[in-house]
Amino acid sequence: MFILILIGAGFTAWTLTARYQDSLYTTAKLSSIPEHSVAIVFGAGYWSSGALSDVLRDRLDAAIELYRAGRVRKLLLSGDNRVEDYNEPAKMQEYTLAQGLPEEDLVLDYAGRRTYDTCYRARDIFMISEAILVTQRYHLPRALVTCNGLGLDTVGYIADRTPYVHIRWYWVREIPALWRAWWDVMIAHPTPVLGDPLPIFPQ
Repeated sequence: MFILILIGAGFTAWTLTARYQDSLYTTAKLSSIPEHSVAIVFGAGYWSSGALSDVLRDRLDAAIELYRAGRVRKLLLSGDNRVEDYNEPAKMQEYTLAQGLPEEDLVLDYAGRRTYDTCYRARDIFMISEAILVTQRYHLPRALVTCNGLGLDTVGYIADRTPYVHIRWYWVREIPALWRAWWDVMIAHPTPVLGDPLPIFPQ
């Protein structure tokens, strides 16, 4: 049992730190990130006032950078909208439109309730096979494990732009979340909310 715990701890540490080192890009390497058709932007909450969380605002700003640099053609804005008075994708779209991006290049995913759902729906609803994942450094390994495990060809663009008050807790939380992602992709294969296909690039 002790050996298994050590192996598990080593796998977790490797995945969170070094495993995807060659698949992560920063603003300084914006010009070298491979071009992809779509950037997937993961929801991260907003306040009752309507103001975006710092984490979500930074993700959107990073995605806007990618778009303006010509590294992607569309942004897939994925978030939670399971209750009527909470609509992450609409808030994400509102912010992005205010920064001058054209509405026709913004695709909204209203059922991106968690990372697994976003990746699954990107593949099965929006019919994409490759993408740039836009999120913070602490979250990117789990996002890559999930999307790549579901058959998507992805790299990550690091969205860290400002200090985050709870960043230590975010990293700690990623440990069980990473193992949940592995379980879902490799063992459980849960099916998220689906529907009719809505291909971003119709044939």
